[in-house]
Amino acid sequence: MKEYEKIETIFKRDLDTKKIIEGQYRNKTIEYLKDCIWEFSEKVDGTNIRVVRDGHKVMFYGRTDKAQIPSFLLTKLQELFSGNTNEEIFEQLFGASQVVLYGEGYGAKIQNGGGYRDDVSFILFDIEINGIYLERESVVDIAEKLKIEYVPILFSGTLQEGIDYVKQHPSSYIAMKDADMEGLVARPQHEIKDRLGNRIIVKIKYRDFKEN
Repeated sequence: MKEYEKIETIFKRDLDTKKIIEGQYRNKTIEYLKDCIWEFSEKVDGTNIRVVRDGHKVMFYGRTDKAQIPSFLLTKLQELFSGNTNEEIFEQLFGASQVVLYGEGYGAKIQNGGGYRDDVSFILFDIEINGIYLERESVVDIAEKLKIEYVPILFSGTLQEGIDYVKQHPSSYIAMKDADMEGLVARPQHEIKDRLGNRIIVKIKYRDFKEN
């Protein structure tokens, strides 16, 4: 089963100090696009979850096929996506297509998720249908029809504007409690791949800049 692509940091790291080196880009395509308009969403500190429908039934996976999903999170996923009513909704939306909903399981007992909320939930950030990632508008539309949370776009701007925002150590937008934001995920307004066929998507973590 296909895993979600690893989201890389923007800059290289010093091999001795392990700190990022601002201005030294890991990927030349990202450097070329740095002054274009990117969309920034909150990076959620949780556990990667794939909700997979093979055209007939729904299955749940972590980042890898062997990753174990905590029982309390699995119960929540079954509540959100299993059962006859949900199956009818999936069939109405997707027919017999193969669909993967990519998101984060987050909340109490998951990473530092107790700062987000007292319970656990699933928040969506990407959808792939028959091997093709959907545009943002379609992701939002499907999330609303499934009645599930989705990671909102906070603002648009250049990569430097995203970096400057994270350096301010803002509060989490999705948290139901008073919690700091871990960082941002940035992607161009339209799907772009580099010369190796990798999606252009990066993360900007406050911790990386705090240590500089």
